[in-house]
Amino acid sequence: MSDAVVIVAPGEHRLAPHEPRRPEPGEALVHVHAVGICGSDREVYQGNRPEGYVRYPLTPGHEWSGTVAAVGAGVPSTLVGRKVVGEGFRNCQVCDRCHAGESTLCTAGYEETGFTQPGAMAPTLTLPARLLHVLPDGADLTAAALLEPAACIAAAALKANARPGERVAVVGTGTLGMFAIQFLKAGSPAELLVVGTRPDRAELSRTFGATDFRTKDQELPDDFDVVIETAGSADAARTAAGLLRRGGRLVLTGIPAPGAEGLDPTELVVRQLEVHTVFGAPPDAWAHTVRVFGAGLLDPLPLVTHELPLDEFPHAIELVGSGDPKVGKVLLRP
Repeated sequence: MSDAVVIVAPGEHRLAPHEPRRPEPGEALVHVHAVGICGSDREVYQGNRPEGYVRYPLTPGHEWSGTVAAVGAGVPSTLVGRKVVGEGFRNCQVCDRCHAGESTLCTAGYEETGFTQPGAMAPTLTLPARLLHVLPDGADLTAAALLEPAACIAAAALKANARPGERVAVVGTGTLGMFAIQFLKAGSPAELLVVGTRPDRAELSRTFGATDFRTKDQELPDDFDVVIETAGSADAARTAAGLLRRGGRLVLTGIPAPGAEGLDPTELVVRQLEVHTVFGAPPDAWAHTVRVFGAGLLDPLPLVTHELPLDEFPHAIELVGSGDPKVGKVLLRP
């Protein structure tokens, strides 16, 4: 068996021999096909992820796709050989929040694949089978490796509850922004505006269904029904709120840096804006994502620009943080 990436401590990693862990009762062993890298993996490597949200030494990797190779006792054997993706949050299943389906708010504390539990930057991943979502047999596993960020946006889309014919907008043109366009487009909006800082994303935005693209320094409307913010800056949150009509619905998914000053509470109250937030994806958002992907309404592949072997992990981390407009989604292939 080949190696796994291990981050020993911030800024220090090695490739270590990987031994698949046999699935215990309730678990499944997955052969990893591809694993995505996002900003939070970079945080783990650099050591600036908030305390309590990472545990070293660690094999990272929370965005992944693969094929079930074996299952433990109590898990249907029909899962073996199936293409799958999997939820990251290791919820307790017995607290009030878990019973309400809000597993990302589990009161038992934070545990997540690739942050506090071994992740997918390895040939195999063993995890609770209840976290798996089965894909259609013909699914493209390279595209499916992006379904974790897509599920976070699915959670935002479900909270936004955009109705057909409403005027909707997306702020931010990274991976999450491109997924937000696709989810909102699937709901048949009257207009779909995208606001970003990168004019080079206009064409891709329109390909995914945007009817208009503007940079934030252009004149912007203030009468939209729904806005999903994906950029992760206080400035973006302000811009997003400004796009809404009175009583409009705002969903924030980005996490700004500490100390950011963003939304004005007076404006939120006076304009009666409805504000939702998303951190991670609960099971219903995952199920929604897999359904939409299976129906051909979600196309992650155009977002992938680099596929590298696991031993190029440092280069992949560099690419993700480079700010180069030619770098989209970076995948590692075990």
